[in-house]
Amino acid sequence: MDININDKAPEFTLPDQNGDEVSLKDFRGKYVVLYFYPRADTPGCTIEACEFRDSFKRSEKLGAVVLGVSPDEPKALKKFEDKFGLPFTLLGDADKKVGNAYGVIQEKNMYGKKVMGVVRTTFIIGPDGKVKHIFHKVKPEGHAEEVLTYLKSAAKGAA
Repeated sequence: MDININDKAPEFTLPDQNGDEVSLKDFRGKYVVLYFYPRADTPGCTIEACEFRDSFKRSEKLGAVVLGVSPDEPKALKKFEDKFGLPFTLLGDADKKVGNAYGVIQEKNMYGKKVMGVVRTTFIIGPDGKVKHIFHKVKPEGHAEEVLTYLKSAAKGAA
């Protein structure tokens, strides 16, 4: 399924790193940075998560919530959170239903083999529940800054 700017973001409920259910609708009225990454505690995903960690306070000041989604089980997410002191919610999408709903489960080339996996993608969901911006094929380095830049311009636009 393709998601475009101004589409209503697909609703979901997933377990977080503590095994608690978290729903997208819980964050209505705020900007949501919904970032999909392939796997907890792998090199690129760690860079990306740590950059979001380091920019977390600035995202919060802009009224944004950061949610990281991967196909990991809550136990793996909890280890990832603890190891790197991640201050935001990590969601486990083990059956990849949410990844499929957002169109981020795609064919990838891993070591010469074709596999279906998460293509690193970030959706900015507005306070109204609509997709405001999509970062496709994200490079982990510098991505959190790109997101902050977007959030700052969105905040100015709303002012």
